Amino acid sequence: MKIPFTIDLAGKVAVVTGGAGVLCSEFARAIAECGAKVAILDLSLENAQMVAKSIRASGKTAIGVKANVLDRDDLMRAHEEVLASLGPCDILINGAGGNSPKATTDDEFFDLSKVEDPNHKNFFDLDLGGFNFVFGLNFTGTLLPTQVFARDMIDRPGSVILNVSSMNAFTPLTKIPAYSAAKAAVSNFTKWLAVYFAKTGIRVNAIAPGFFSTAQNAQLLWQPDGSPTARTAKILNHTPMGRFGEPEELIGTVLWLIDGNASGFVTGIVVAVDGGFSAYSGV
Repeated sequence: MKIPFTIDLAGKVAVVTGGAGVLCSEFARAIAECGAKVAILDLSLENAQMVAKSIRASGKTAIGVKANVLDRDDLMRAHEEVLASLGPCDILINGAGGNSPKATTDDEFFDLSKVEDPNHKNFFDLDLGGFNFVFGLNFTGTLLPTQVFARDMIDRPGSVILNVSSMNAFTPLTKIPAYSAAKAAVSNFTKWLAVYFAKTGIRVNAIAPGFFSTAQNAQLLWQPDGSPTARTAKILNHTPMGRFGEPEELIGTVLWLIDGNASGFVTGIVVAVDGGFSAYSGV
């Protein structure tokens, strides 16, 4: 059988927000390997430039750009830098996001006996500023880059937006209400955008990664001595494949969704890559 497509992104310009992170840096490298010119956008210019340098070392084209996804003016400046260096954006990956302890409860279930404990944080103790920050980083941090970079894509064949949702957009995880709510909003927004831009030639989809062990969630998953936490045991017990995912295991889905030859009639979907977590009832 002859495979009817190859992943050839030559001539395309890709912008990856949160591009210095563990997962998105892998996306950026894979996209560059397929021939695209890649702009790594990150709050840390140093980290963005390090990823870009590693991509250039393999003979590909990449730049590192400082960008705050919650600041429209800063994104406009970043857009001008990308435009001047690489050209107009064809592929936007909205990968910036994250969580914060200020938007996390200590308990999975409300415990009345601990309401007066100053060292225990329940739902009623959540900091509004922290909650708003996490929700904004994940949702507004998808909205604003799309407003800035999607202008380049109007009526440009092969234009794609790929958002990063989460498997807990399907079923919220305990302890992290702001992050769960924001990722559910990203999934809903992905579908809205797909319909809105359908007549312009822009396709919009999302991936929903399951559990991957990264620097961001290390404290939740591992004890200081490197042993797994109780939460890690629960995660693995509820993941039918029985393990964490590896960053490279997201690449196939990413490339499929951004390549017009492979998924040209696919828009408005959220693809879970989670080892079966979102499909498992626990029974």
